[in-house]
Amino acid sequence: MELTGKTVLLTGATGGLGRAMARALAERGARLVLSSRKADALNQLAASLPGDGHRSVVADLAEEGAAERLAEEAGDVDVLVANAGLPASGRVEGFSPEELSRAVMVNLEAPMRLARALIPGMRERGAGHLLFVSSLSGKAAAPRTSVYAATKFGLRGFALALREDLWRTGIGVSVVLPGFVRDAGMLADSGARAPAGLGTSSPEEVAEGVALAIERNRGEVHVASVRLRLAAGFAHHKPELAARMSRRFAARAADKVVGGQTDKR
Repeated sequence: MELTGKTVLLTGATGGLGRAMARALAERGARLVLSSRKADALNQLAASLPGDGHRSVVADLAEEGAAERLAEEAGDVDVLVANAGLPASGRVEGFSPEELSRAVMVNLEAPMRLARALIPGMRERGAGHLLFVSSLSGKAAAPRTSVYAATKFGLRGFALALREDLWRTGIGVSVVLPGFVRDAGMLADSGARAPAGLGTSSPEEVAEGVALAIERNRGEVHVASVRLRLAAGFAHHKPELAARMSRRFAARAADKVVGGQTDKR
């Protein structure tokens, strides 16, 4: 899909990844409907982007009905970039019931609801694209990520199956799987370091992956070093063996991430 002149609804727009995505899409000529919980930050972001016609819609996707209200207020959009997400790291018994519900709603259910609300209009127009930002945690399990991984495994499965349901309708579906991202997300929040030798990606590289997936209608795009992609693929196919090999150092790193993200659930 050519992005010039297209209207893109971007959730989670004011986070580090969201800002990079907003700029990459605006530079390609898209008009953006930016959404997050932060009104002032949204307005500042909209004003800073190249191009005209950008606007913002405040929404807390953890609230019942928020996804449907956002879709209605956004209007006729050509592209959905479902990027909003909660970190949801930690042991499951350390979550309150409310925190579990928020994680599942924001990371998984809200993107599904947005797709459900937007597909009829895209079908009527015969064109559109739905992009979901998952994670390599949607392919490989790691310590202290049981809740987060559940949402990201689920989002990846939803996107790939939805792509089959919408095949030959003119509506593309993509899922983007970032690995460790520097200057945004869990590493920035916690001050933790990525495991040695596996490498990191920049927010801008993730944003380029998002734009590429939309423009070329790619089903799944990994944004990570070759080593990290190979490690995730190995863990996906051999989870028990991979866990035995990485358990000691992975748990230590995961505990540091949890300590920096608990207040963001």
